[in-house]
Amino acid sequence: METKEKVQIDWKVVFKLGFILFIISAVAACALALTNEVTAGTIEKMNIEKNTLARQEVLSDATEFEQVPAEDVEKLAKEIGMEKPEELLEVYTGTNGGEVVGYTVKTGPTSGFSGEVQVLTGISTEGIITGITIIKHNETPGLGALATGDWKDQFAGKSAGEELAVVKTAPTEGGNEIQAITGATITSKAVTSGVNVSIKVYQNLSK
Repeated sequence: METKEKVQIDWKVVFKLGFILFIISAVAACALALTNEVTAGTIEKMNIEKNTLARQEVLSDATEFEQVPAEDVEKLAKEIGMEKPEELLEVYTGTNGGEVVGYTVKTGPTSGFSGEVQVLTGISTEGIITGITIIKHNETPGLGALATGDWKDQFAGKSAGEELAVVKTAPTEGGNEIQAITGATITSKAVTSGVNVSIKVYQNLSK
């Protein structure tokens, strides 16, 4: 009959190994927290600079931008009758020498082919769209993603006196029409809907 050997556990070794693992984990956690703290400020600064440059791109006459308070943006969304008020992300007033020269409006329509498309629109106090840029999207490369290229340039110079319409053929001269990207009508309409929200915001602010 075989006799079972008793396994002797050296608890000192167990506790020592456990303590070493605890120290390693604690040091790693502290290093990660420190790295996050150091980089968070840098990332935030980069995002601020990126957004400021984007505003200057779509409203080049402005030298300074003042953010409209979040609670006022919420009121604006309700006043213009948005079905999805959360898609109105931010509004800035652009000034030059203390004089208001226009507004920048960031919208996030979720009607894109692959979800949200963040659109930044600049509109002058004269009621002219001065430019748009796509801040963020997940659209299909080679199709919807073409919205970030030259296609968006056709918005500049359009009137903010009325909403824009998306057409598949060449736009009527002098009309407020935007020609859709071939094979990406859904993306084209999503971007244009974001610009149309910006037009409504401008019309409300310029009353």
